[in-house]
Amino acid sequence: MNLIEELRWRGMIQDIMPGTEEQLKKEMTTAYIGFDPTAESLHIGSLVPILLLVHLQKAGHKPIALVGGATGMVGDPSGKSQERNLLDEATLSRNIAGVKGQLERYLDFDPAKPNAAEMANNYDWFKTISFIEFLRDTGKHITVNYMMAKDSVKKRFDEGSGISYTEFAYQLMQGYDFYWLYENKKCKLQMGGSDQWGNITTGTELIRRKAGGEAFAFTCPLIKKADGTKFGKTESGNVWLDLNRTSSYQFYQFWLNASDTDAADWIRIFTFLGKEEIDQLLAAHTNDPGQRLLQKKLAEEVTSFVHGEEEYQKALDTTAKLFANTQAPAESLSVEDLEGMEGVVKTDFPKEKIAAGIDVVSFLAETGIFPSKGEARKTVQGGGVSINRKKVEGIQSVIDPSLLLHDTYILVQKGKKNYFLVKAV
Repeated sequence: MNLIEELRWRGMIQDIMPGTEEQLKKEMTTAYIGFDPTAESLHIGSLVPILLLVHLQKAGHKPIALVGGATGMVGDPSGKSQERNLLDEATLSRNIAGVKGQLERYLDFDPAKPNAAEMANNYDWFKTISFIEFLRDTGKHITVNYMMAKDSVKKRFDEGSGISYTEFAYQLMQGYDFYWLYENKKCKLQMGGSDQWGNITTGTELIRRKAGGEAFAFTCPLIKKADGTKFGKTESGNVWLDLNRTSSYQFYQFWLNASDTDAADWIRIFTFLGKEEIDQLLAAHTNDPGQRLLQKKLAEEVTSFVHGEEEYQKALDTTAKLFANTQAPAESLSVEDLEGMEGVVKTDFPKEKIAAGIDVVSFLAETGIFPSKGEARKTVQGGGVSINRKKVEGIQSVIDPSLLLHDTYILVQKGKKNYFLVKAV
């Protein structure tokens, strides 16, 4: 299979410009994807564009990962219902460094290879362009009518919220990125999420009008969960690629807890497993869904790709300690077991308060396990809290020294999957 055929069966192509497949068959093609530096870490919503660049490079083409140091100062209106807060230069610089460090883990930057990956930052070329130059040399090539017809702009007007000139200009800036890369890096292809189609095609149009050249594009679908909830969101927020924000255990659990429907889609998109192996997995899962073979393989492949084999093993180890033998008393867990659990939220609590005895609702709120006593009370009354693997029977329960494991620890479970280790100090 060629690259486009490979991505099609994986469900990773939504819109494609005519001639794109032929261009990729004809020669080694340089292609880019832009990453918005709105945080120091990318989250799993960025995994699809990362994987597109990896597939591109595996197929023998040259990937460029563009970090939007300049466009990050402006804000992309695509998919947004209101104006975004702009970031200051210090925050942007920190974010760009973090994003670059992550992208360099997934692509091959060996300069000896003809299709070595490259990093780019659009601030490097925008910083030398004056406002008058940009209006004169670039703005004159794209009409306001053309820009207004884009869905990202029309949606804001239809909703009545309007759009500032700053964000309106974003598509022209992104279009110029493509033009600059076309002129200076021989880049002929841009890829991205389906919400970027309008911005991407502005780039191909600018290349046609300003350089008399031909450029290509395709997008991938935006990932959604079967139950309608947002992909990549959990009870505790985004699932990040940074281990300091989302541990390997929490990351592994996100994929392990995928529904059957989502897992069947995601195994194609988020792994490099071949069609035959995936078909066999799907058949085995259909025969015995209770084994969750599909989810286990998905979680293994994605965790290993993002964090490496060692972190995957740590995630497995923690999962085994927490879930493999839930009937065993918490007292059977050693100090090493408790301290070695990666991804379990750890917090300290004054030992004297436990020595005096504290009601469970106050304990749960003061440790930060719940944001308020009201929420803690409600969850306890609903049977959603366990202490040392035993369900808390009511709000009258008291936390005292008899509950301390190894005279130091209390293991708290909130809901089905969230664990906290409280250390009495």
